[in-house]
Amino acid sequence: MKTGCVVIKDIKRPDRELVDQFKDVAVANLDDVMNRISSTEAGLRPINGSPLLGTAFTVKVPAGDNLFFHIAMDLAKPGDVIVIDAGGDTRRSTFGELMVTYLRMRGIAGIVVDGAVRDVDAMQKLDDFNIYARGVTPDGPYKNGPGEINTPVSIAGRTVFPGDIVLGDADGVIFIRPSEAPALLEAVHQIEANEAKILATMEKDGTYIRPWVDKKVAELGVEFLDYADYL
Repeated sequence: MKTGCVVIKDIKRPDRELVDQFKDVAVANLDDVMNRISSTEAGLRPINGSPLLGTAFTVKVPAGDNLFFHIAMDLAKPGDVIVIDAGGDTRRSTFGELMVTYLRMRGIAGIVVDGAVRDVDAMQKLDDFNIYARGVTPDGPYKNGPGEINTPVSIAGRTVFPGDIVLGDADGVIFIRPSEAPALLEAVHQIEANEAKILATMEKDGTYIRPWVDKKVAELGVEFLDYADYL
């Protein structure tokens, strides 16, 4: 394999039934069960409000270049999310409206780019295709290469493997190894059920019972004083 200039044409994708089970799962809840260290950095933000769910089809490009993204557009399959490692550089956009339009026509689920985009006015009107990016600039990319397709990439502080499940909402993006997905689904559904009970109790009784707070306060030996006693 020629490092820095390689195209792996196809990948092993998880069963779509498994991917679809993450529909409506909140990224924040999933990150909680993944030890709160698994979501992308805050600098990667959604361009519009559409949900994002699919299978990672990874691309690595040099800063300000999108030749290998053009190659990937013809190789990715419906339901894939194209995940582009542009090194976090925002001086030049990686893509714009034309490429997004083509990918939507091909049934691609969305794009995550650790870099910049342009033609944001058009992208913000989409309700069926979400794009996550680190920045926006009208300056367009070069098309010189090199690059890689379907090798592991780094996206906003997280390593992504081809075939990972990609989940995104207004809070950010998270990547899931298919082998870990069933256990994560079970854990996140428990969190969802617990939160539903807490919200129901709030609405009914106006209370928010958190015994762990009292326990931690006792461990710390916190003193509760009147203001006059503090002076």
